[in-house]
Amino acid sequence: MSTRIDVTADPVRDRCLLTAGHLSPRRLHSPPGVVRVALVAAGALLLAGDEVRIEIVAEGPVRVEIVETAGTVAYAMRGGSARWDVDIRLTDGASLHWYAEPFVVSAGADVTRTTTARLAAGCTARLRESLVLGRYAEVGGILRTATRAWIDDDLLLAEDLDLSPESRTGWAILGSARCLDTVTTLGFRLPDTPQTLQLEGPGSIARQLIHEQHESNLNQAPV
Repeated sequence: MSTRIDVTADPVRDRCLLTAGHLSPRRLHSPPGVVRVALVAAGALLLAGDEVRIEIVAEGPVRVEIVETAGTVAYAMRGGSARWDVDIRLTDGASLHWYAEPFVVSAGADVTRTTTARLAAGCTARLRESLVLGRYAEVGGILRTATRAWIDDDLLLAEDLDLSPESRTGWAILGSARCLDTVTTLGFRLPDTPQTLQLEGPGSIARQLIHEQHESNLNQAPV
């Protein structure tokens, strides 16, 4: 079953319908116009055979904030594999802020991770993805990621990364770095900096390659 967060703006009280899957969403206190939801693991994650799916649907002028209470560790899978899929749909002026905690891929893990975002014009999203290849003193397992984002019918972002051990150490991928920290904005651009790539449409990717996740300066949640 998918973990699903459905939010609809309402002038009296924004409506929020939560459905639990591998992750249990829980609504937190928030000011008017903001719906803040925590994601809590409903069991051990991430193990061989797990297929985690998170769906976020927001409609109307409301800001949805996703809070992760802890990072996720993909454990050794002994020849198995797992998936982590996120599907985002925003319409009628909705916005999404999701600053994820570290996603650690242990030695022996094999994970496919996808993010699909469809935004209507006027909607915005700001997403942080912090990938860590291996726990302390580990090389880390296999991770493949795919990201697709549209604004209306226009494809804004298409990126596929093969972060398997034999591929990621190339100079054009991670080199000697162990962590890939990324903030992606959709529907608006970040200020120009040496670490920021401006997309052809309204969006940006700010990215750092680091050895330890805490070295990143992208870890400040947006105001």
